[in-house]
Amino acid sequence: MEENKKKAIQQIIDSNIKSFAEGFELRYTSEVNDPDGVINRKKNNCFIAELGKEFMFYSAFVRSFDSSFGRILENIGNSIAKLSYDVRGNIESFLLPQQSQHMDYIILEYERHTKPQITDYNTFNCMIPADTRSFSKSHVTDHYFYNVEKKEHYLIELKSGGDLDNKKAKTEKLALLQEYFILKNSLIDKPEEKIKLYFGTAYNMYGEGMEWKQERGKQFFAEDELLIGKDYWNFVCDDEEGFNIIFEQYKQSASYIKEALERIKELYF
Repeated sequence: MEENKKKAIQQIIDSNIKSFAEGFELRYTSEVNDPDGVINRKKNNCFIAELGKEFMFYSAFVRSFDSSFGRILENIGNSIAKLSYDVRGNIESFLLPQQSQHMDYIILEYERHTKPQITDYNTFNCMIPADTRSFSKSHVTDHYFYNVEKKEHYLIELKSGGDLDNKKAKTEKLALLQEYFILKNSLIDKPEEKIKLYFGTAYNMYGEGMEWKQERGKQFFAEDELLIGKDYWNFVCDDEEGFNIIFEQYKQSASYIKEALERIKELYF
C-alpha cells in the first residue's frame, strides 16, 4: 500500500474513534444528575446493583455502545472506501413487476434451502417497456461503491457482526436484490458495466481467520457474496493489507475509548 494512502487510513481511524469517545463521554457526563439517565436507571435497580459496580456500569453501557459503535465502523468503512472508489448515494431508476416477481421467487427458493448463486439474479432479463415512468423507484443505500477502472458497481449490506435470524437475513437479501435491479435498469445503455452484491460484517463473530458459521446468513447469500471481517476491510481499502493497517491503528486509537470509560466510571461511582 502506498504510504500516503496508509497515512490517510490511519487518520480516518484515529479521528473517528476520538470523535466517538468524546461524543459518548459528553452524553454520559450530561446524564450524571438525571435519574432517567441510562446508567442511573441501572444504579437504582437493586437487583443489578447487588452484583457490583463494574457489572452495573457495563450492563448499562454495553447495549447503547454496541449500536453506536457499529455506526462508527460503517462510517469508517465508507470514508476509507472514498480513497479507492467513487462512493455513491441512493439509487433511482425503475423496477418492473416481472423483476419484483423474480425476486420473490428467489427468496422463496432460498427459504426452501436452495443453495444461493449469483446467477439466480444476474442472468435474469425481461422486456423493458418504452415508457417506464409508472414504475419509477428509488432505494436508500448506505454502501454503494463504484470502481471506475473496472467499471464495477458494488452494493453492500453491512452488519457489525452479522448475527442474523432468518427474517433479518431474508430482509437484507431482498433489499440488495431491489437495489440490484433498480441499478441494473439505470445502466441499460451501459452493458459493459457490472454489478456485484455483498453482505459484509465489520468483524467475524467466530474470530478472525475462523470459518463464518452463520447458517442463517448462508441460507440467503452465496459464498461469493460474503465479505466477512478481514475480507470486508481489505475490500474497502482495495488492498490485501487493509485490515492489518486498520486494526493496528485501532489498537492505538482505542486508548481514547478506554480513558473515557474510566472517567465516566469515576464520575458515577
